Amino acid sequence: MFYVYILRPERNPSILYHGFTTDLKGRLATHNQGENVSTRNPRPWKLAWYGGFQTEKAAKDFEHYLKSASGKAFARKRLL
Repeated sequence: MFYVYILRPERNPSILYHGFTTDLKGRLATHNQGENVSTRNPRPWKLAWYGGFQTEKAAKDFEHYLKSASGKAFARKRLL
């Protein structure tokens, strides 16, 4: 299973981070340990939303969409 997820920092929930993984729990731990440069600050991160996909291509395509302007609007309106 391939996952697309959205994280929010506990202290500033207006910030969103979108990602892709096959190990959701492990990836969240990596973000919260500061091992990812993009999410080192602010920490800790909370999982705001995730979705599972059967294929890697479908997951990566949806992650790419969420990073677009219309995808961000969709996420804020429909997913969060």
